[in-house]
Amino acid sequence: MSEEHPRSRRRLALRSARLEGFSDGIFAFAITLLVLDIALPIRSPDLLRSLAAEWPGYLAYFVSFSTIGAVWLSHTVITEYLDHADQVLLRLNLLLLLVVSFLPFPTRLLAAYHGQARPERVAVTVYGVNLLLSSLLVSVLWHYSTREGLIRPDAADDDVRFLTKRLNPAIAGYLALIALGLFLPFVAVTGYLLLAFYFILPIGLIRPRRIRVSPR
Repeated sequence: MSEEHPRSRRRLALRSARLEGFSDGIFAFAITLLVLDIALPIRSPDLLRSLAAEWPGYLAYFVSFSTIGAVWLSHTVITEYLDHADQVLLRLNLLLLLVVSFLPFPTRLLAAYHGQARPERVAVTVYGVNLLLSSLLVSVLWHYSTREGLIRPDAADDDVRFLTKRLNPAIAGYLALIALGLFLPFVAVTGYLLLAFYFILPIGLIRPRRIRVSPR
């Protein structure tokens, strides 16, 4: 029995390459769906004015693109630090991809119901909940990986601590914006964009340490 247990644990240690490849494909697909949902302007002699009238769709696209980009950047850093994956991590990753791939739908709601009072508030609320879940699941991925020892053994402790701090979900910020969206939808959407920038800008400062290979 004592010999079988370590072997069974080794069989559960999975390479993370397939997780990364599948995830990148879903992120790319979700971003592609965003641009496909931008509506063509109404046929008019004044095309410039018709294009300008579609600004809610452009704003929704920009916010969602930035959010997916922020999640992808965080996900990329997490997977760079992974030594291996396990069954639970794969399923947590699927939950994250479920939420990310759903984002084009509330994005389209934002563009379609802009300026329609009550429907717009509902759309902004659905949108905010989607963003909150995305941020929360990214944090869950990282915290689970560190707790279960899935991180590369050569990862610097300072990097791990910094990542743990940076990848904490902005729950208070998202909850505040979701509540604000019930009264000031446009301001809430602008806040979502600023939160996306908050996660995008500092992530490039964290780079995995290169593994030094000693000469034989």
